[in-house]
Amino acid sequence: MANLSAIKLLAMDVDGVLTDGTIVVNADGTETKLFNVLDGHGIRLWQRTGLKVALLSGRASGPTKHRAEQLQIEYVFEDCHYKLPVFEEFLDRLGLSPENAAYIGDDLPDLPVIRYVGFGVAVANAVDEVKEYADYVTSRPGGSGAVREVIEHILKETGKWPELMERYVGDA
Repeated sequence: MANLSAIKLLAMDVDGVLTDGTIVVNADGTETKLFNVLDGHGIRLWQRTGLKVALLSGRASGPTKHRAEQLQIEYVFEDCHYKLPVFEEFLDRLGLSPENAAYIGDDLPDLPVIRYVGFGVAVANAVDEVKEYADYVTSRPGGSGAVREVIEHILKETGKWPELMERYVGDA
């Protein structure tokens, strides 16, 4: 059982996790991706608690860079074809151990990181092998609020959720 209170970093894949995995290639060669606002707001809630966010993507993409900038995600790793070595070096640089990290993925390149971290997560539409090794499988698919679901799960389980809600409900 994962110690969710030890989590200080939430890292995730992009295509298939923050998006539904669809990539639209426009006639001019640019890409279009759809991101869910629930996930975006969830990331901002996570950051308000002082916790860190990182993106690890196998592809370099303009839309990913723009979304990361919008959400003020400081740590973005693209063109990561072998994610675990990049992630291990990143944790070392931050002075964190695997137990301090959660990772959300959907496909086989995510599996080594999911198995390495303290809390590995598969989105509902992940491949079977990823679901098999995950500590948690979301009820929502990637691109449809799965990241928000994970964030709420961790923040509620660690008692950080009520303080965040004060901003929205006050004393009601």
